[in-house]
Amino acid sequence: MLIDQPRWPAHSTFFSHLVSDASLEELHAFAKRHSIPRRAFDRDHYDLPAARFADVVAAGAVPVSNRELVLALNRSGLRVSLRVRRGL
Repeated sequence: MLIDQPRWPAHSTFFSHLVSDASLEELHAFAKRHSIPRRAFDRDHYDLPAARFADVVAAGAVPVSNRELVLALNRSGLRVSLRVRRGL
């Protein structure tokens, strides 16, 4: 599991992106084990509030830069492009 720093503002907090560089099955299993709700899933990542960052890192998620996270998603083939996200 990889996680970037909580820097994306929303709902009076900041959010991180939690991803797997192996499979969505691995990502969903990790989220389930750590009580991350499925509604937090957004096509190729989970949005995780800043308050959960330290717990998820303690559980084994590796903190990386946003750039490293995107590169890992691209390499794995799991990245959902902006074109697909926007329905183009």
